[in-house]
Amino acid sequence: MKVILICGARPNFVKVSPVLRAIRRFNQEQSNLFQPVLVHTGQHYDYEMSQLFFNDLELPQPDIYLGIGSGSHAEQTGKIMIAVEKVLLEQKPDLVTVVGDVNSTLAAALAAVKLHIPLAHIEAGLRSYRLAMAEEVNRRLTDHISHYLFTTSRYDDENLRREGIAKSRIFRVGNIMVDSLLFYKPRAEESSILSRLKLKEKCYALVTLHRPENVDNRQRLSQIGRALRRIASEVPLVFPVHPRTRNSIISLGLADLFEHDAIKRTAPLGYLDLLNLEMNSRFVITDSGGIQVETTVLGIPCLTVLDSPVWTITHRQGTNILVGSDGVRLVQLAFRILDGRSRKGKCPELWDGRTAERILGALSKKPASD
Repeated sequence: MKVILICGARPNFVKVSPVLRAIRRFNQEQSNLFQPVLVHTGQHYDYEMSQLFFNDLELPQPDIYLGIGSGSHAEQTGKIMIAVEKVLLEQKPDLVTVVGDVNSTLAAALAAVKLHIPLAHIEAGLRSYRLAMAEEVNRRLTDHISHYLFTTSRYDDENLRREGIAKSRIFRVGNIMVDSLLFYKPRAEESSILSRLKLKEKCYALVTLHRPENVDNRQRLSQIGRALRRIASEVPLVFPVHPRTRNSIISLGLADLFEHDAIKRTAPLGYLDLLNLEMNSRFVITDSGGIQVETTVLGIPCLTVLDSPVWTITHRQGTNILVGSDGVRLVQLAFRILDGRSRKGKCPELWDGRTAERILGALSKKPASD
């Protein structure tokens, strides 16, 4: 079975790595059933945002690199569709696998189904129910054209069933990001990032921001920035700055707002360094879906600066609190954590590091159905 695995942006690499590792193990222990072909669309063209993760996750160099680069949503999606279609016509795969909800996910999914190639979507069923988010459009459309929908929790299953998707196409397998987290955690613990940044365990908080709704909106970004300055008066903040966020801070004239002795800004970090910062932090402020998952498993309090949940289970069962862009509430919740009044979470069912195994088990047993 020739399987094309599509990745294009940094979160995809974390999700593809366990699948490739599980395929190698499956082929060695059972049979050489799967022939993987890794295709990197190049949606994230910034070296710091892409190659660092490839190195940390020990991913093989892509079999095919498309080098799409930046552009509007329509331009980027169109370019990826055209390029992926050429790859699929040449490679003639038995299955195309996409992960997450970036533009590469939807573009590759559309290219596959137009050629009548079975499609698997890893991390299916997540919903924010806000069509203003490009990710929500990508994930919804991808789900409805996929043959295999691999979900992380019962909430995702319920979302799909409400939308009329047949139960036979839904497979609850757990969270693929947890496979990476648990596999790489011992290596992340060896990172020297704390000493390099002159930090002590549990004596700082971590901040990450990259979503357009936060960083492209001057009012929201300034509210978050003022809240961070207030929080930094009580605990130092480490802020690896995403290229999009860096550009917005400058273009929106907010550079002075993020200049603070207790806000330590860094360049984008690799997966292992970032994971080490997460696990040793007092708490995390983020708009990253991946970090919401990781902090839930690690038991680190997480304050999410988004208006609606995507990882519903992390709010219901984990350590994650949805804050929106309310700066006052963000400060209040941060101080509550510092006072020792944070919520205790619980790791969701099937978030055990064996998701990739369950995915391959489903693919090896059940033929794709329309």
